[in-house]
Amino acid sequence: MAPLRSAVRPAQNTPLLRRAFSSSLRRDATWGFIGLGQMGFFMAKNLRAKIPAEDTLIIRDVNEESTARFVSETSEVAKSSGAGDKVVIAQTARELAERSTVIITSLPGPQHAKDVYHSMLRQGELPALEQERLFIDTSTIDPASSKEIANAIHTTGQGRFVDAPVSGGVVGARAGTLSFMFGASSQTGQLLDRVRSVLAHMGKKSWHMGAPGAGVSGKLANNYILAINNIATAEAMNLGIRWGLDPKALAELVNSSTGRCWPMEVNNPVPGVVETAPASRGYEGGFGVSLMNKDLRLAITAAEESQTHLALADKARGVYNAVEEEHRGKDFSVVYKWLQDHSH
Repeated sequence: MAPLRSAVRPAQNTPLLRRAFSSSLRRDATWGFIGLGQMGFFMAKNLRAKIPAEDTLIIRDVNEESTARFVSETSEVAKSSGAGDKVVIAQTARELAERSTVIITSLPGPQHAKDVYHSMLRQGELPALEQERLFIDTSTIDPASSKEIANAIHTTGQGRFVDAPVSGGVVGARAGTLSFMFGASSQTGQLLDRVRSVLAHMGKKSWHMGAPGAGVSGKLANNYILAINNIATAEAMNLGIRWGLDPKALAELVNSSTGRCWPMEVNNPVPGVVETAPASRGYEGGFGVSLMNKDLRLAITAAEESQTHLALADKARGVYNAVEEEHRGKDFSVVYKWLQDHSH
């Protein structure tokens, strides 16, 4: 694997970020988490809350504000429970990897993931720990990039790599109810049990999909369906309303019939039909249209690499490109508003 530019930059020289590692850390009870974004922040909080109080969580993120907020919030919880401060900040991803038995990453895209993993591996062999290192990447990236990372770890004997993208969004990350689909060598049930036990700290369900790369393949297949269903739901609701149908009655009918799907039942794109859906609060929150567009692009790329024809892909990509340009930052169900705006 050719070395790439590292995405991990040194932290600024602030008092908060100058915490030194204790030389007495128990290496068999140290966890690492890289990426405190919208998803990772809450996943790491649930991890810290569910691992033994005496264990240490080492964190790393390029965003110092998120890092400071994480330390502040988890420290308050720890102090109130009498467990003490068990969160440590790493200056680099390499430093985190050297001390952690389990390393979890939650990163925006393929290049970020490759940069971070390369920065952990390219300085040579990591020091041996009492237990084999387990690297779990929860990012949604393309299968080829995930396999590249897995190959780099496995061929150098640095540990075991697992791709474990998530489903459930920010709400699921906060509540600890995420679903994971993961790819890992199934040579031993012990590895799979270990992976499931780690993921259980951050979610409710996990499915072993096959060899490394199978987790992200499963996630992209699911999100390709989601992308298409979301457009179809928005079109059907827009069509029905223009025919004079009551939107709630139409949604109830579809949800009791063969057109039932998650975008219609849970994330309905028409304001007021489902009060808890982003559409009912100005399309704020939820699954951003930019993220949906990213996952669709990854699915299309993976399909091209496997020489698989996707009949609806180009049309869907055109729709999401246009919607993202006009409604960046909104939930992907804003496709409905875009259709309204462009109907004549």
